[in-house]
Amino acid sequence: MDRCKVISLFSTKGGVGKTFLAVNIAVSLVKDFNAKVALLDLDLHVPGDMARMLDIIPERPLAEYMSLYKKRPDDQKPDIKDFVITHGSGVDFISGLLKPRQASYFYPELIKVAVSELSRKYDYVIIDAGKIFSDTLLATLNTSNLIMMVITPDIISVYQTKWALDMLQSLHLPLKMVKCVLNRSQSLGSVDWEEIKSILPVDIISYMPSEGKAVGLSVNKRIPVVLDSPRSKITQSIKELCEKIAYEENIFISRQDIEDINLTAYEQVVKQREFWQQQNMAEPVKVTKELDEITELKKRVHHRLISELDLKHLNLGLMDANQARLLREKTERSVANAIADETGGLVSSESVRKRLIKEITDEALGLGPLEDLIADQTISDILVNGKDQIYVERHGKLELTSKRFISDDQVRQVIERIIAPLGRRIDESVPMVDARLVDGSRVNAIIPPLSLSGPVLSIRKFGAEKFGIEDLIKLKTLDEPMRDFIRACVLTRRNIIVSGGTGSGKTTVLNTLSMFIPITERIVTIEDAAELKLKQEHWVRLESRPSNIEGKGAVPIRELFRNSLRMRPDRIIIGECRGGETLDMLQAMNTGHDGSLTTIHANSPRDVLTRLDSMILMSGVELPIRAIREMIASAINVIIHTARLSDGSRKVIRISEITGMEDDTHISMKDIFIFKQTGIIDGGVIQGHFEPTGHIPSFMDIIDVSEFPISRDIFKKNK
Repeated sequence: MDRCKVISLFSTKGGVGKTFLAVNIAVSLVKDFNAKVALLDLDLHVPGDMARMLDIIPERPLAEYMSLYKKRPDDQKPDIKDFVITHGSGVDFISGLLKPRQASYFYPELIKVAVSELSRKYDYVIIDAGKIFSDTLLATLNTSNLIMMVITPDIISVYQTKWALDMLQSLHLPLKMVKCVLNRSQSLGSVDWEEIKSILPVDIISYMPSEGKAVGLSVNKRIPVVLDSPRSKITQSIKELCEKIAYEENIFISRQDIEDINLTAYEQVVKQREFWQQQNMAEPVKVTKELDEITELKKRVHHRLISELDLKHLNLGLMDANQARLLREKTERSVANAIADETGGLVSSESVRKRLIKEITDEALGLGPLEDLIADQTISDILVNGKDQIYVERHGKLELTSKRFISDDQVRQVIERIIAPLGRRIDESVPMVDARLVDGSRVNAIIPPLSLSGPVLSIRKFGAEKFGIEDLIKLKTLDEPMRDFIRACVLTRRNIIVSGGTGSGKTTVLNTLSMFIPITERIVTIEDAAELKLKQEHWVRLESRPSNIEGKGAVPIRELFRNSLRMRPDRIIIGECRGGETLDMLQAMNTGHDGSLTTIHANSPRDVLTRLDSMILMSGVELPIRAIREMIASAINVIIHTARLSDGSRKVIRISEITGMEDDTHISMKDIFIFKQTGIIDGGVIQGHFEPTGHIPSFMDIIDVSEFPISRDIFKKNK
């Protein structure tokens, strides 16, 4: 463990006693534990409070030290001792700023230098870190062995602290280095201690009593309370806290541990950009400048590679694995040499060099900043909006990444690299394209002039994991009674439509339904982009084909469906109905091809019927609306509706039966199971449960006499 301990006191709420505690902890450590203590005021938004509490007038702030450190050569750096003023208690104090105009001479990147110099001279460095997330705060926390979050027992302070802890985690600061101090813990009307403990994911190491008279007198007299009222309860509590600081090593995290956790300099710049983006705030000029410098470096190296390796004329798609490996090794060597030349060897960190070499090589030979995202199994969608914005969907929620392309031209190159092996092209005459990667991931690209945001690329990743019905139950997508019912529907050859919005889990549910089909049956699947993953061996896969460069050779789903009827299928599964093939499918269902499955984009089960009407009319066949709806009512048995909820979870929110015609034009539908939302808990997680409506399907007689009967009790409505 480090000899000197750096303790930063921090709070996102003003008036909680942070500065008061920092002063008195420092004085108590000197007075009661004979420690050497430096007290540092880095609350730059309200400078001077700490000096007033100590009744001292500092003359040289840390901003002046930083300014001199920047200007002077290495052999003439300033000594931190020259900026220290000693209080009567023995505490050495340094002010961050004396006047607001000095803020321009304050350099957050030099905080580590100043703290390191102090660490060689003192046992403890106590820092008032302020209450606003900024470069200064992040730099301060990154030098600390312990972060003390000061809170008061009111709901605003508690939840602001929880927000701050979430933010610290997103910045990769380990929660084990954070402890809470509950000030004014016995205030009237305060939040219960146990409730606070349940809300905050960190330990409360001290409970400071409410002793307003003693505290008020000490502040007004400008004498620390541990000196002014040595017998008060607040003084005894501060002394007990300092005893923990002095003797309990386990409340600190070592600097070596922090260095292992901290990111490289380049990664810190990227992480800072993510932080400011999450706050919907403009990032500091420093962060933008450093990122722009990195981007310019990449551009220069990339241009050198184009000429040295003749990248434009390399056909990467025709290379075997060994050729690709040798080319990558050669490219990495060229990149390393180019970085050294372009920077004069200033990139000394091995981890930074490795990352830059990898990123530039990926940009030259692969998919650039998308390489890591495609490899990340937690990401389901990658959305590129021009060169500067790359979003991903992770666990059902969109988030903006810190990754960027060098230019719009590089985005175009990546798009062309994806579609070229598939015999596709994209240019001003063909400005949008659908394609599929080798692993089955779906790709859509659209470029100017149709896109005003620059080249736009959307990738729906093809998950390697196969979900079974039990997995969906564990994920709370549905429950056991619903499982038993839909399994019986598939086994008794009911015709089923899975509906829902984009990304709601339709294909996953369709895959799961297909697992119930007996292995003795012949299955034909028809898709635009092959996503279905069946376990059965007797499975014929058909995929539609778009037109070629000359606009010829297209084979739509409707043509494949008609052909599949001549292939002696036991089951036909269409990945998604979106056009005239809907009429052919309904006719097939009505003429002996029972047990068919498909998906449809729709907002509700009732909306499915409207969509079917529209798609049948798209087939070009003129039929009266009554005939269309009678066809739908006799062909479709069950609609399973899925949805992605606001917390990112995907659920089967409704299973409905089409029961026939109510009158000449209206189709009757009854819900069998529904998802009932009951509330939203902390973090936006939706609470609810599945329940039957009490409706017993009209085809239960068929299920009862089949080999796969189910109990009718599962349809009983909950009381």
